[in-house]
Amino acid sequence: MIYVVIGFLWLSICAYVILGGADFGAGIVELFTRKKNRSKTKTIMYESIAPVWEANHMWLIIAIVILFVGFPEIYTTLSTYLHIPLVLMLVGIIARGTAFTFRHYDAVKDDWQKVYTQIFYFSSLLTPFFLGLIAAATVSRSINPDAQSFPDLYIFSWLNWFGIAVGLFTVSLCAYLASVFALRETTNRLELGLMIRKSHQTMLFVIITGILVFVSAYLSDIPLLYWIFSKPLGIMAVSFATISLLLILRAMHKQKLLPVRALAGFQIIMILVAATYQHNPNIILFGNGEHLSLLEYSAAAKTISALGWALILGSIFILPFLFYLMISFSKQRK
Repeated sequence: MIYVVIGFLWLSICAYVILGGADFGAGIVELFTRKKNRSKTKTIMYESIAPVWEANHMWLIIAIVILFVGFPEIYTTLSTYLHIPLVLMLVGIIARGTAFTFRHYDAVKDDWQKVYTQIFYFSSLLTPFFLGLIAAATVSRSINPDAQSFPDLYIFSWLNWFGIAVGLFTVSLCAYLASVFALRETTNRLELGLMIRKSHQTMLFVIITGILVFVSAYLSDIPLLYWIFSKPLGIMAVSFATISLLLILRAMHKQKLLPVRALAGFQIIMILVAATYQHNPNIILFGNGEHLSLLEYSAAAKTISALGWALILGSIFILPFLFYLMISFSKQRK
């Protein structure tokens, strides 16, 4: 049953990065759009994120519950050494959701709309940035339990050049997902042309920040190239991600947009596989050479069994209704 629980943890992280990433990316794309096109971009982005707006953070909650119940020592370690970026990320999520609600549904339209808009923009930008910082800290061996000072224990464990590079890469991925997902929400050639340009721009940002990640990893003595390209699985994952990108470009050129969302989601999964498969199931790598493994630091067998069955039964009841929600929104837009 432990592998079932780990599988659900992996799937929930993938779903949050893809759906939540596209959600955050909507604000990022709108922020970096020229003022004359912002109103149009805002409408397209609202249509794109509408089916999953309320359900996005469900995946993050599932991942947190799995760690809290099934892997308490790993949960405690993350929430201790990375409590600062975790709190900032959660504040960003709350601020973004609040700003979106008041921006969209506030009965009084006044100057506060500008405040809500700015909060929405910058929380959309900073939240995935801190998510990237957290992810980088878990694998970069920057967390050192033997450190003696507060900055070394709780600040430089996540605030470093590799973490910043991964944070920028995460922001770029979110903007890319949002622009690609929004392609099918366009209603005319002008809107489609706008979102295709946005997709090309965000693709370029992903490539640039991806190179920055490898450069910072090299300068920080993190064997990222070895992790990804030393085994066939990593090479296959990178190859599939590249092929998916080429297929998306081809679909945009021919304006056949049906498969673009699936291809973009598949790309993200391949990127996550390439970045994590080498040290799996070790979820945290410490600076003193130790690590925390999902297999070695799990809860009691009875707890894992109960958690596994709860996840299985819960998915049977929840997932069909989630898909129905998406289909219902799609029909309403038609």
